[in-house]
Amino acid sequence: MTSDLLEALNAIEKDKGISKDVLIEALEAALISAYKKNFNQAQNVRVDINEETGTFKVFAQKEVVEQVEDPRLQISIEEAKKINPQYEIGDVVETEVTPRNFGRIAAQAAKQVVTQRVREAERGVIYAEYIDREEDIMTGIVQRIDSKYIYVDLGRIEALLPVSEQMPNESYRPHDRIKVYITKVENTQKGPMVLVSRTHPGLLKRLFELEVPEIFDGTVEIKSIAREAGDRSKVAVHAEDPEIDPVGSCVGPRGIRVQAIVNELKGEKIDIVRWSKDPVEFVANALSPAKVIDVLVNEDEKATTVIVPDYQLSLAIGKRGQNARLAAKLTGWKIDIKSESEAEEMGLFDLLEERKRESEALFADVDAEDEAFEDDVDAEPIADGEDASDEEETVVPDDRFDATGAHEESADAFDDGGSERAEAAAETDRTDASLQGAGDDHPGASLEEGVAREE
Repeated sequence: MTSDLLEALNAIEKDKGISKDVLIEALEAALISAYKKNFNQAQNVRVDINEETGTFKVFAQKEVVEQVEDPRLQISIEEAKKINPQYEIGDVVETEVTPRNFGRIAAQAAKQVVTQRVREAERGVIYAEYIDREEDIMTGIVQRIDSKYIYVDLGRIEALLPVSEQMPNESYRPHDRIKVYITKVENTQKGPMVLVSRTHPGLLKRLFELEVPEIFDGTVEIKSIAREAGDRSKVAVHAEDPEIDPVGSCVGPRGIRVQAIVNELKGEKIDIVRWSKDPVEFVANALSPAKVIDVLVNEDEKATTVIVPDYQLSLAIGKRGQNARLAAKLTGWKIDIKSESEAEEMGLFDLLEERKRESEALFADVDAEDEAFEDDVDAEPIADGEDASDEEETVVPDDRFDATGAHEESADAFDDGGSERAEAAAETDRTDASLQGAGDDHPGASLEEGVAREE
């Protein structure tokens, strides 16, 4: 080995990202193999490479024993003592056995080993780089096209885009720049293989993360995606903060955010709906843009019956059932769509009313229980077994009216009232006396005349 080869190893380490220690270790193993092969040696050998000078030496290793059975692998204790008096039985003695013409053999071995190790190391580096990008989006350039794959250059490797993962509304040409979703990274005998897709729902999710900052930072969350690539997709979004509009965040001002995604997907229509825990609300939202009158839910079968106006039936079902199919995939519920007239014939509205009454009755019972519980909590125990009603009906003693202030005023008002009633009684007596006297003076006069005269 020369210093030029060391410089070459340093350059490989810098350009390919392969450690020089790994290359030297592999080179040592290759030199040992070449030595045994070219010099018909079966003994244990070790190669020592000096990284500073670029020189190397070959050492044969022999075990110290009392009686030698294989001179290629063993050495007697007497011979070992001649080399170094400190050797004992069981020690390993190393002697240099570097051949004179070993430089040419070493150069050939170095070339083969370095080439092989560089190839293996490159494969390992590429695999380690792209395995971390699995389920992620990357931008690539179309290189070539055949009947099975489109080969997309991702920088350090050509990814494979199968026919089944290509969008039906797209046509690809060499040098086109496209965004792809990495679905799988495999380490094969021929090296790493990267499979990409243009139809995977994950591509749509990653595109939203690129275009919508609220989704990227987690403020708005994509709950589910249903996609028929190249035609239509539905996306359910949710925000924990009630003051944030998740749908508006995805659409963007004047629709600029979602329009960028539509352009990348070559005109694929995208419906963005609000996610909800309530299946009634979620299913109704998922059937957008159709309007929904009501939704019947069957929890056991995880199925729903949706009632829509007659004029909205075709819109709710969609072209070839696409809208209903995507809504079912988005929500995870089976969806059976009925028009308003069909629902009336089947008695679905009566069933809805019955369920509503049951729900109202249930809520009424719950409210009654809550009120009873609140009354029990608000009630305070009466000490010493006394009744609260007795305390409230306690009679105030008459002595209170002898007090000063407001009580005196109340007493005066009471006395005035008594005087007025006494005067009224006296006046009545006088009137009766007058009437009686008038009757005596005029014997034929009637009671009415007497009253008139008195007036």
